[in-house]
Amino acid sequence: MSVQRMTRQRLAVSETLAEIPEFVSAQQLHDELTARGDAVGLATVYRTLQALASAGEVDVLRLSDGELAYRRCARREHHHHLVCRACGTTVEIDGLTVEAWASLVGDSHGFTRIEHTVELFGLCPECSAEDAADPETVGEAR
Repeated sequence: MSVQRMTRQRLAVSETLAEIPEFVSAQQLHDELTARGDAVGLATVYRTLQALASAGEVDVLRLSDGELAYRRCARREHHHHLVCRACGTTVEIDGLTVEAWASLVGDSHGFTRIEHTVELFGLCPECSAEDAADPETVGEAR
């Protein structure tokens, strides 16, 4: 965020995001800030998240409904995520097989400088156990 001045509001956005372990939308982050008593406008939340993403300080994930979600990851190097589609629990994973596959596909078509984004969605052990008890709720957000 070197381009933007670090205001109290931007600092609140950054610090609150760092305390949330799962991916959250700008609206969810704004709701959390409001619940904590931080007066930060939704537009400021969006701008701050975009700046953090551009600086590589947060990961961005496109959800199935097209909305973007953000998370401050523990790892700075390239990695992927395994995300529970029910509760949002997120695990950072290495993707050596994905990396090899992406290179192979690119090479086979003559492409170079391959970039990719891969996110895996499923149910975490806790949500899987709940779904086993109530199969009609499989994959529903809680």
